[in-house]
Amino acid sequence: MDPQQIKTLIDAMAASDLAEMEYSEDGWTLRLARHASTSPTAQAQRAPAGVATRSAAARPRDSTPAPAELASAAEVHAPLFGIVHLGPSPGEPPFVVVGQAVKAGQTLCVIEAMKVFNEVRAERDATVLAVLVASGQEVEAGQALLRFA
Repeated sequence: MDPQQIKTLIDAMAASDLAEMEYSEDGWTLRLARHASTSPTAQAQRAPAGVATRSAAARPRDSTPAPAELASAAEVHAPLFGIVHLGPSPGEPPFVVVGQAVKAGQTLCVIEAMKVFNEVRAERDATVLAVLVASGQEVEAGQALLRFA
């Protein structure tokens, strides 16, 4: 089983409502399982993976966001379980920083799953309000990674 085939299976499961998936080939078996959300309200509020859906009023880049602004800000969620990398490689600057304006399609971070690196891209133009994870941290599918205005 090659890494591209594994990535294709992971992407197919992420795009579906399947709770579990198992695939066997040439003596190898790959089993993918989705963890159920512990909070029904968290599941209802969760946006599709990697998609920022709501926006807040624009704010100056150097000001601290107000609590009400944080509550209405859009979030980008992890599309799959893995290790998040905020920069292209160790020792290099991160893809995005707090206060930075991002364009639709811009790489925000990378999630490594089974030695396959999956880019998480911005769905729309926005400004980064907060980075909610640390580079090298293990993340769950659906976990908030970044908050945008």
